[in-house]
Amino acid sequence: MTDYRLLNYNDDNGQARPGLSVGDTVVDLESAVSAETGGKAPFSTATTLTILEKWDDALPVLEAIAAKMEAGDIETQALSSVTLNAPLLYPSAIFNAGSNYKDHQLEMGAEDEETDKSVVQPYMFLKSPAHTVIGPGAEIKIPHTSKQVDWEAELGVVIGRYGRNLTKENARSIVAGYTIFNDLSARDCGARPDWPRFKTDWFAHKSFETSAPIGPWIVPVSSIPDPYQCKIDLWVNDDHKQDANAGMMIFNIEEQIEYLSARLTLRPGDVIATGTPSGVGRPHGTFLNPGDRVKITIGGIGELSNPVVKGI
Repeated sequence: MTDYRLLNYNDDNGQARPGLSVGDTVVDLESAVSAETGGKAPFSTATTLTILEKWDDALPVLEAIAAKMEAGDIETQALSSVTLNAPLLYPSAIFNAGSNYKDHQLEMGAEDEETDKSVVQPYMFLKSPAHTVIGPGAEIKIPHTSKQVDWEAELGVVIGRYGRNLTKENARSIVAGYTIFNDLSARDCGARPDWPRFKTDWFAHKSFETSAPIGPWIVPVSSIPDPYQCKIDLWVNDDHKQDANAGMMIFNIEEQIEYLSARLTLRPGDVIATGTPSGVGRPHGTFLNPGDRVKITIGGIGELSNPVVKGI
């Protein structure tokens, strides 16, 4: 089977269009799907979300197009000639796993016994999709409300089927693919002294504008049969800050899906950011500043890079 990536790229008017990439080439999915199906596609190519909503119908068509791209039987353009956008502009929801790597828990001040997974369940929170998502190359804008914006490299899980009350045994059956996620955090906005009854302000801490860089594309599960082998690395400028493996998660992907789907129906286009390993800035008092660049690589997926600027 041909390895391919589902992505968004900008047209001449700066509008996102779904595309399919194989190697260093890309095709426009609207025209490619129409040609492949004789104009009778069983799914809409309006957005990557509409493709995910009919993922089982889309899969054989995408695989056929990818095979033709690999064989040179379809006209393509160079991947380097297009500007990529976030692979999902408006995910249905973004679910984030908090403190899901033991080394990260310890660097943030947890006691060793607090990391014992036998006494806890996954800790999840939400980001606002429409307000936070940006794509590869887009600017991370430091808000005027924070002086301590921190980085967090994470493996992103993209849902492609509806799922409720799933178990660890069947949880991954609803996963369409994987992407890179940067769970930016405003560390100095996490506590609210004016609301002492509430220990953490997750909204101000996590949902500021541009706080969810995602991309550069979605790699289908067929190309990453074992996501726990994915290497995770992050650099701020030339400083290698995070160096880990997705297999180091406390609660794995199946356990996170089981926890979430016990409480609501997971939907195509949902994204689960599975937690970050150690190497964030807060333990060292180091945070992002205008002029910095954050680069994340995850094995089997690729690279997500974003410059940092002053926001409003």
